[in-house]
Amino acid sequence: MEKIQFVTEDNENVEFYVIEETKINGMNYLLVTDSEEDDDEEAAAYILKDLSSDDDEEAVYEFVEDDDEIEYVSKIFSEILDDIDIEL
Repeated sequence: MEKIQFVTEDNENVEFYVIEETKINGMNYLLVTDSEEDDDEEAAAYILKDLSSDDDEEAVYEFVEDDDEIEYVSKIFSEILDDIDIEL
């Protein structure tokens, strides 16, 4: 599992593990988790949206917080990943 590091607006370093990536309507999304263990039932999963522009040196992501968007994107990830159950 690929590990990526993010720097928050408060300049905190946060690490996540990328489960899957997809592009929907021209927007890139990442499904990430805070645990490297595939079978960790306590692990939290998050959907991140790529807000980067072509001019950005580094990728800019934000947590998806809109309930409708979360539901729609999580269904796509569930279809891609048959063996993962995503609970909202």
